[in-house]
Amino acid sequence: MASNAKPPPESPKQREESVSSGFRHFKVALSTVLTMEIIMQLANIFGYPKGLIDDFHRADSMIIGALKMVNTMEERGQIAPHDISQLLDSLKEIGNLGTASKVQELFLEHTDRAATDPVDTDPAAQPLNVTKSDSEKETKNQIFISFSFKALDKAEYLKKKIEESLGLGTCWICKERVEVGQGIRDEIAKAMGLAKVVICAISKEYTNSIECQREVNLASELKKTLIPVLLDDVQWPLMKSDGVPSGMAYIFADMLYQKFFSENSADREVDLDGLINTLKGKLGSQPDPVPTPDPVPTPDPVPPLKPESDGSQPDPVPTPDPVPTPDPVPPLKPESDDTMSTFIRELKKTGCALYDKIQPIPYIKEKMYSVGKVFIEVGMERRDEHDSWKTLGSYHDIFPVEKGNPRIQVIEGEPGYGKSTLALQMVYDWCNKVSGSPFSGPDILICLNLRQLKGITSIAQAIKQFLLPLDSKLELLDVEHLISKNNIWVIFDAYDEYPDQHNRNNFVMQMLKGKILDHVNILLTTRSSCIPPGLGALTGRLRLTGFDDAAREQYVRKVVTGDDEAVKKILEQLNINPTLGVLCQAPLFSVMYAHLTHNKDGMLHEISSVTEFFGHMISCFLSHAQNKLSGADESPENLQTHADTHAALDKLAFEALTSKMQRLVWDRTFFVGKLGKDFYKLYVGVGILVEEEEIDIPAPGKLPQHKTVVRFYHKLFSEWYAAYHLIECVKSRSYILPENINLYDLKFLFMFACGLDQPGGSQVIKLLGERAEGAESVVLCTPQLKEWSHDIQTTVRGIVSRPVRIGRYRSRLLQPSTIQLLELASQHKIPISEVRLLKSFSSVDPDSLSLVLHSGLCLPSLSTLQELVIVTEPGREVTVDEWTGILNYTKRCQLLKSLQFRRCLLPWMDSFPTSLDNVEVVWAPLIGIHYYLRSGRWQNERSGEILTRGAYDDLVTRFRELHRNFPWQRQRRAERE
Repeated sequence: MASNAKPPPESPKQREESVSSGFRHFKVALSTVLTMEIIMQLANIFGYPKGLIDDFHRADSMIIGALKMVNTMEERGQIAPHDISQLLDSLKEIGNLGTASKVQELFLEHTDRAATDPVDTDPAAQPLNVTKSDSEKETKNQIFISFSFKALDKAEYLKKKIEESLGLGTCWICKERVEVGQGIRDEIAKAMGLAKVVICAISKEYTNSIECQREVNLASELKKTLIPVLLDDVQWPLMKSDGVPSGMAYIFADMLYQKFFSENSADREVDLDGLINTLKGKLGSQPDPVPTPDPVPTPDPVPPLKPESDGSQPDPVPTPDPVPTPDPVPPLKPESDDTMSTFIRELKKTGCALYDKIQPIPYIKEKMYSVGKVFIEVGMERRDEHDSWKTLGSYHDIFPVEKGNPRIQVIEGEPGYGKSTLALQMVYDWCNKVSGSPFSGPDILICLNLRQLKGITSIAQAIKQFLLPLDSKLELLDVEHLISKNNIWVIFDAYDEYPDQHNRNNFVMQMLKGKILDHVNILLTTRSSCIPPGLGALTGRLRLTGFDDAAREQYVRKVVTGDDEAVKKILEQLNINPTLGVLCQAPLFSVMYAHLTHNKDGMLHEISSVTEFFGHMISCFLSHAQNKLSGADESPENLQTHADTHAALDKLAFEALTSKMQRLVWDRTFFVGKLGKDFYKLYVGVGILVEEEEIDIPAPGKLPQHKTVVRFYHKLFSEWYAAYHLIECVKSRSYILPENINLYDLKFLFMFACGLDQPGGSQVIKLLGERAEGAESVVLCTPQLKEWSHDIQTTVRGIVSRPVRIGRYRSRLLQPSTIQLLELASQHKIPISEVRLLKSFSSVDPDSLSLVLHSGLCLPSLSTLQELVIVTEPGREVTVDEWTGILNYTKRCQLLKSLQFRRCLLPWMDSFPTSLDNVEVVWAPLIGIHYYLRSGRWQNERSGEILTRGAYDDLVTRFRELHRNFPWQRQRRAERE
């Protein structure tokens, strides 16, 4: 008789394992539908660096390249076990609706969850209640065994022994030679994608096998758990037959291997037990407990012999005098106490030297400040679990105190947004034990400028060579010991300038991935375009948003002048000139502007572009030099000659910026030889170039040598001078931009070039427009031109023929440049196919009828706009005034054909203006629910039913419930309470 008993419900852990297994299968299935064309399009949309895109191209097969792409999307949060909305949105954006539909089906098939489309839906959707049809799916082929075919028998025996303990089908092993065809290699890649653990069954032939090396590399790139198992008694670390270290040796460097080659069967069983327990731990099973030996029985006490009695009392046994207790010996003071105090003292001495020489204006050498005197908090945001950015109150909140928060925090920011100044303020807090600052709390705080660490192989070496004095008595082993056990916080500043960032095994990446010193809190600063790869979901992400009006005023009063009238004059230009206002969100520009204006160094009120602002700033630098540096040995005429003739400097800057390593530091002797002594003296004197000491890493057995190197005051200065060389290059119509450069990373280089020379700028924009990823660069550069040639209009026409996205969290320069480009396109009667506001719409200005963005900028009416899509934050409810204002805005868009609202709740309207009769109006408030405005009523796309007031009220209730945990709804409830 069949039992009707229901199976026990899944535990949270079982459910998590089920989701994880299904998502693993989905990822492999996804890799089979991604073509290289789709991968390239997605990589460009997601803003992947060119080096990473090249890795996809260079993969051994299509499926391997696709697996790498899928793994990268997971690392960067574009797909997750519960949400693939960003991927689906991007597939639809490139017009690949068929692939989007197939991906959605695969996600449902393997994870039993409904995929969420971020344009049509929101993340609050509930998973479907579908029971798994294949319970073995979670355990089958969890272990991939990599081996050399010459050791096939040993590998099969290993597989047999593992499956005897863990279950039949647990392991996957390839029994055909890879050389028979590419299809076998694809099957290997798919099997590895499904596996949770990769066992490298290492025989004597393994290290010489090219295919085995490929498998190890692929497992490492797919972030699989690797377990080396020795089938033979081979040398460790692994060597090739010629005695050269195998490439695998670097991957296995800090791993423990398992033996499986003992001749003695008992020893082999012990080795197998150890391997099985390791596998159980990696696969989430409970390892077998270590048997506890039986306790040794305590013997019964022997009773004392009863003495014979003669009737008399025995003589008492004399009690011995007590042994005097010696005075306690005081514990020896640990040797590390003195070492620790010395270490802290020397670190603070170096830190003080760093933060005590801030120069707001480089050429004013006599005005140097401690960072505490000039530091003003910049705006900062943290990325939350919904992938949205939320305002952070202070840099004190970077490391949250709540348990379980990430110990690694990445702070990204555009050039000039104060990343390095913030790092120095943290050092100041620690050195001076600033009350209330969490950065005064750790035992040790280390701040390293990664620009200087070329060739450095460990953090202990970096500390010893850059942060401790030359005569320090602390040895490298002392440093290693101190940082291995104390409460340590490490600041890695300027990762975007780190010379060794392309070496994936550098010590910085080892620390970021938790492979070494996993107890250390790490804060890393970098440009937004240069985020370290493979950080994973447990890394906190923050970004600097610059100065607002209050911060600018605070800086002027604190550092420049306390005179109210002077403060007013300095700040009023920012309100009059919107270009200046946007530029001065960057603290670097804001500081320069404040000091130059106070010193009356020229008039800035007519500035209309970033190029004009920077050019004015450079001219002030050199003008100051003419007044101050001219003397008996240098005439003003010679100074002007050096200021105007800088072709050699331009070329050096351009070649450095466009090289793979982007090394912007030169040996002083080399630099002087290229530019001349007088030229060098001028540019160092005005502060455009800066000298610093660097360690020259010697050959083994030799002492490190200090040398003087030279760099630009800021990377933006190198882009300014490189722009002159780019202009000379593009005069040759056959010139092609180097393939390896990151266009967005060098956006100021291209913007400066376009602003410095009209014909050259037009050619630069044409070259940018020819690159697949060049659209954003064109948007940034076009407003720098004074006039639009026919070629420029053609390029712009191509840009606006595709959807133009204005995101709430795009670059601070990109948003105003995008608006300016749209305005100019409209003025030139160029049709604009679609503008999509992604979480950027704030309100409507009733006077100008412009759409106000969260940034404070306004999108004016565009006469040639054909489609407007407003995607709000999840859970937002549009007010009647906002709805009316948007409708009034569209009246001025004479070519408008479509108006769409997504993710939001629109107000109930009894009637609609007739101006919408010729405009398709679409409203998609929830998953799968689309309404079209027809004949003045909302009509359901699928059912054709008209939305009644009662149905609308039900929709409101459902909408609010689904979004109850999102900020807009939480705020609505708080206001009502």
